[in-house]
Amino acid sequence: MIEARKIHLIEQMLKVNDDAALTRLESILQELTRIHSTPRPFSAHELSGVWNKEDADLIEKAIEEGCEQINEDDWK
Repeated sequence: MIEARKIHLIEQMLKVNDDAALTRLESILQELTRIHSTPRPFSAHELSGVWNKEDADLIEKAIEEGCEQINEDDWK
């Protein structure tokens, strides 16, 4: 269905002979391209609901064992 809509839009754009209208269409497409090509920062909230309780517990344990250990000699 989306492909048919795209083809319809292309057909309609081919019929446009007004330079101002073409400029507006170009501007809209450039803005959409800019919006969709700009990477957005990752948020941990995107992981909400991805892990079940068991997985979350395993990850928490791995963090505690691997990341929360401070070796005083490493800081000398």
